[in-house]
Amino acid sequence: MSVKLTKGQGVNLRKDAPNLNRVLIGLGWDPIKGIFGGGSNMDIDASVICIDENGRRENVVYYGNLRHPSGAIKHYGDNLTGDGDGDDEQIEINLDMVPARITKMAIIINIYSARSRRQHFGKVKNCFVRAVDMATGKELVRYDVDGKFDGATGMFVADVYRHNGEWKFKAIGEGVDVADINDMVRIKCNR
Repeated sequence: MSVKLTKGQGVNLRKDAPNLNRVLIGLGWDPIKGIFGGGSNMDIDASVICIDENGRRENVVYYGNLRHPSGAIKHYGDNLTGDGDGDDEQIEINLDMVPARITKMAIIINIYSARSRRQHFGKVKNCFVRAVDMATGKELVRYDVDGKFDGATGMFVADVYRHNGEWKFKAIGEGVDVADINDMVRIKCNR
């Protein structure tokens, strides 16, 4: 049974799956349609900021860089509309292959060209992140993002991080007003 998290809660990913290695991070959302279903498509992009023990950016895996050089992290591609049920974007993490220098992987989403399109996460519903054991297909953890995100064009959704030799998953759910993914990297890595 999947563990349901609320903002700020965390869980040991291997607690109920001691042999966990390959984790699928699935992210989903539904743009709120206007009257009669109108409104422009919303291109929301999922990414992973790889952070070292000094809080510096080690790498970013996103639609323009689909694979970490180590092969440990793989982005499955860009969904341009958010239409449909289930995961809109997926990222695979091979925990045993993550280089030791990476201590945290920030799971983020941002709206492509949000400012010019006048879009923000206040116009999004049913936003979630989940972690699935790829060997069994079992959903281990899920975080249904809640809150008001009017004006936020980016969101720090969750962190996957090492702590005392264990892999943890923490629900973040923090919206920020950013121009692009580079702003999100600067915010996350300057904390």
